[in-house]
Amino acid sequence: MSLDGIPGPVRAVIDGYPPQAREGVLALRGLILEVAGRLPEVGPLDETLKWGQPAYLPRRPRTGSTLRVGLHKGAQFALFAHCQTSIISDYAQAFPAWDRLDGNRAVLFDTPGQVEPERLSHLVRHALTYHL
Repeated sequence: MSLDGIPGPVRAVIDGYPPQAREGVLALRGLILEVAGRLPEVGPLDETLKWGQPAYLPRRPRTGSTLRVGLHKGAQFALFAHCQTSIISDYAQAFPAWDRLDGNRAVLFDTPGQVEPERLSHLVRHALTYHL
């Protein structure tokens, strides 16, 4: 996957990841941007760094919650949601025992092949429309 079109600071972080984590993070990024593109009520996303990780948040205020992607100490990479929301717990209830989770804060992945777009798009959509 290409790093073209990614803002410089975000691209530098992703480029520094190990190859397998980089591929997985780029797959998650692509999924987030694809889902956001199907949500006109969300509008464009800002792609920036939060806590040193690539982060994706709606530009429109009070629309959705930030999603982050990056390395995780218990996995190769992860999809993070704000831990004080119900985003991960709602996802876990909808898809019980499908994924490895880090409490209420992240879905964990060991290989890029574990990024399942059909299922994870539900989590992304819920996060990006969380406040609507």
